[in-house]
Amino acid sequence: MGRLLKYLRGYIKECIFGPLFKLLEACFELTVPIIMANVIDIGIAGGDGGYIMKMSGLLVLMGVLGLCSALTAQYFAAKAAFGFGTALRTDMFKKINSLSMSQQDSIGAASLITRVTGDINRAESGVNMFLRLFLRSPFIVIGALIAAFAVDVRCALIFVAAVPVLALIIFVIMRASVPFYKKAQHSLDRVSKITRENLSGVRVIRAFAQQKNEVEDFEAANDELTDINVKVGGISALMNPLTYVVVNLAIIAVVWQGGLRVWSGNMQQGEVVALVNYLTQILIALIALAQLVVTLTKALASGTRISAVLRLESDMEDGTEAEFDNNAPVLEFDNVSFCYSGSSEAALENISFRLNKGQSIGIIGGTGSGKSTLVNLITRFYDVTEGTVRVCGKDVRACSLDALRSKIGYVPQKASLVTGTIRDNLRWRSEAASDEELVSALKCAQAYDFIFDKDGLDTEVMQGGKNFSGGQRQRLTVARALVGSPEILILDDSSSALDLLTEAKLGRAIKNSNPDMTRFIVSQRISAIRDADIIIVLDDGAAAGMGTHAELLKTCEVYREICETQIPEELGAE
Repeated sequence: MGRLLKYLRGYIKECIFGPLFKLLEACFELTVPIIMANVIDIGIAGGDGGYIMKMSGLLVLMGVLGLCSALTAQYFAAKAAFGFGTALRTDMFKKINSLSMSQQDSIGAASLITRVTGDINRAESGVNMFLRLFLRSPFIVIGALIAAFAVDVRCALIFVAAVPVLALIIFVIMRASVPFYKKAQHSLDRVSKITRENLSGVRVIRAFAQQKNEVEDFEAANDELTDINVKVGGISALMNPLTYVVVNLAIIAVVWQGGLRVWSGNMQQGEVVALVNYLTQILIALIALAQLVVTLTKALASGTRISAVLRLESDMEDGTEAEFDNNAPVLEFDNVSFCYSGSSEAALENISFRLNKGQSIGIIGGTGSGKSTLVNLITRFYDVTEGTVRVCGKDVRACSLDALRSKIGYVPQKASLVTGTIRDNLRWRSEAASDEELVSALKCAQAYDFIFDKDGLDTEVMQGGKNFSGGQRQRLTVARALVGSPEILILDDSSSALDLLTEAKLGRAIKNSNPDMTRFIVSQRISAIRDADIIIVLDDGAAAGMGTHAELLKTCEVYREICETQIPEELGAE
């Protein structure tokens, strides 16, 4: 949590004035029992109505001043806390975006979302309450003890005995509850993960009538979270009863001892009332301190999780090369192997090929053969385990990520659009792109007609592009990748939702739009890659065959098997 205190640097004034105004409120509060004692011992005992009215007015004034001080303190504390949360949330978001894909995979999307939202909210609440109470509660306790000694030393010794017992109760409960709060956060991550998976896969779940199983999984995770919260709630719930027992016993002792001293003439009745009031103030201050401890315990647990992310440094160092060799092959894999973190088996093994300007390559293979992994190495979402990937003669690990990715138009396997307009989505590759360029990209991607049947470039896109069909979303992501005329176009199974006619039109339009553009096509369909200059057939991460369509039909058994399922008539003609 200490690492996070730097986010309060811009709120030094608020961090000073907030607690000071709370101290001022406490000062007004500590004067009230003395005034009450004087009202009883002087005004009521002497029958002085004027004195009683004057002291009553003073009590009202103390209350008003205390309220103003409390509101001012709350303002400063809230301003510092929300500023702290805003800055922290911004840095967390930047940090998450700077982490490599492998690091994000290891933490998990659900956990990262929980840390950016719930954990930061808890840390924010901790700062808010800390600024309001960390000085006030101890000041009230110490001030009330001093005032009690000023009233009567013998009765004040009861306070001295009660306060350490109360402090011990708070310490023990805090120490017992901290581990449970950490477990609760991990359990919340699991609940968030299940919820996220259900929302993203709701159609699949309903299609296979798996709602009951998913509900059972959620209930199991939710029950685990509930059990942890019930346990920690049970521990925390001991705080008030135990502290009230101690304080009430102390009040009984004060009243008993005070009564004896009033009877002997060593004290006045108003002083006994003042002592009881001071003891009540100590109780309220300690209960507030206990709440502060619980809130800080949660905040510390959340702060540890936040700091764990902020401490991470990306294991993918950004390169510095921004100049490329235009005479070198546009794309080259040199004995490339790759293994995902935590996996003992290689996802890719000894892949080598070379592509020149204007050439195309098709990648085909079974599910899990490593097709998308190959794409991820070009864009440097992951770094190779062995070998080298070169773009225009430069090792991608030495290239600036911005410079590298500015040369690439990438269409992911899962079509993803963001909320906004079609214009906003298409300008992701090039913010300066004109409307004419956007329209040209839409035409090339076979998306012009259904977009301009609506509101054209101003057509609204709902979250995730839900107001478009799967095929329409795929064509829009292709259009987005074409904006700015990239040197390398990567199509990662980007026509799976298209009919064969539309797919054929799309392929021809892309090829004719920029003859110098190098195309990298990943597909499950022979029709999408058969005209490529080079076709690589992947099987369990290894290249089972490499060549043209005609060559592979003769030399690669895996490729022939794929063709037999898709174009058997061509093989029969042989």
